[in-house]
Amino acid sequence: MDTLKRIKRHKKIRSKISGTDERPRLFVLRSNKHIYASLINDNEGKTLLSIQDKDLKGTKTEKAEKVGEIVAKEANTKKITSIVFDRGGYKYHGRVKALAEALRKGGLKF
Repeated sequence: MDTLKRIKRHKKIRSKISGTDERPRLFVLRSNKHIYASLINDNEGKTLLSIQDKDLKGTKTEKAEKVGEIVAKEANTKKITSIVFDRGGYKYHGRVKALAEALRKGGLKF
């Protein structure tokens, strides 16, 4: 039931936002064990960057912070400074919030 509610929230969010070449969409997927982040250009339908936490050590929140730092560093090397944040229908707290704050510390604006 909770998954259906999350999918409904995500569809509502996606109807309002999309990523472009200058400002790609950062999509967050959170499972029970892992967190994934992808930079997507919706105009061309291409994934510019995809990072996961499978090789990182620490708690789940620490892994989310590390993923955010890695995404920010990789985005800066690709000359991306501004993004659209797509939280995937998840609440903005815990691991999603930790990832977003690490992105902001890394220099990305959203």
